[in-house]
Amino acid sequence: MDSCAEVLPDDTHIFRMTDCTGMFQHAKYGVPDPSEGYTSDDNARALIMAVILYEASGSKKYLDLAFRYLSFLFYAESDGWFRNFMDYDRCFAEKKGSQDCFGRCVFGLGFTASRPALPESIRSAAEYLLKKTLPGCQSLAFPRSKAYASIGLGLWRNKAARGELKNMAAGIAAAYEQSADPDWCWFEQNITYCNAVLPGAMFVAYEASQEKRYLEIGVGSLDFLLKSTFKDDMFCPIGCNGWLEKGKSAAEFDQQPVEACGTLLACLKAYEMTGKQSYADKARDCLLWFTGKNISGESLIDRDTGGCMDGITPKGCNRNEGAESLVSWIISSLALRNEDTASASNM
Repeated sequence: MDSCAEVLPDDTHIFRMTDCTGMFQHAKYGVPDPSEGYTSDDNARALIMAVILYEASGSKKYLDLAFRYLSFLFYAESDGWFRNFMDYDRCFAEKKGSQDCFGRCVFGLGFTASRPALPESIRSAAEYLLKKTLPGCQSLAFPRSKAYASIGLGLWRNKAARGELKNMAAGIAAAYEQSADPDWCWFEQNITYCNAVLPGAMFVAYEASQEKRYLEIGVGSLDFLLKSTFKDDMFCPIGCNGWLEKGKSAAEFDQQPVEACGTLLACLKAYEMTGKQSYADKARDCLLWFTGKNISGESLIDRDTGGCMDGITPKGCNRNEGAESLVSWIISSLALRNEDTASASNM
């Protein structure tokens, strides 16, 4: 175990960003900011991260984190749905979170329920919450929400989930077929946030159904996304300050770590599906984006804290080190060490 632990990324910031409730949402520079509270989004992602760290090391400290993040999701669940934003006093600011939040929670739960290396108690708890929230999948209307939930249900591989997975996958494919044309191979008329989860969901749907059109859509849409986000061999994610609308140029800033992580994982999944080395190469370029192979030429990793900066702006790195960025970095840095784990996950 010790030799494995030596190659794991620095976990200092993970433990600073996590208290007895869960993972904080934001930080000011490298210091956690409790005034911004917590989100179910971040704790669902952190659950996946903790599970991967535990599988890579066998260390109880990471299993303890997984229990804590899963416990957060239990508190977030209400009437078969998930609340999202919680203040430092453990009071939720809303009665019902977004559809994307719901999908991310299902994703995190499905991933946890699917991992045989975990103790049965935590896998059973994740399954309990999945069964309780499964009917909520019927009300998902947006492609990304369906994509997150589809990946979670595809990983869970439960008979009760097959019908929901089938319906959501068909909905994602229909969105692609309605929006795509020879010059625009995408699910919507713009490319915005957490983009790679969409082709990633199509790969998972193909695995579950062996329906060839899902694989074709997954490959076609991922290739289009890569064409839109790479300059030569450098990853340049579409910036959140304007996105990419059909017929227009992509926003260059602000580039977000979650895009690098999601694209890396989708590329590894495509490599698994097709055997094409180019996808593995693109995955490695996405990892290098974190460490300086990016438009600013600057590493986003804070070697003093173990944190990851929140993105790249026109003035350079955003030096706050929040939860989404941290989790994206940790998962990405582990993914190429363990392609089995990477192929099962997509942020």
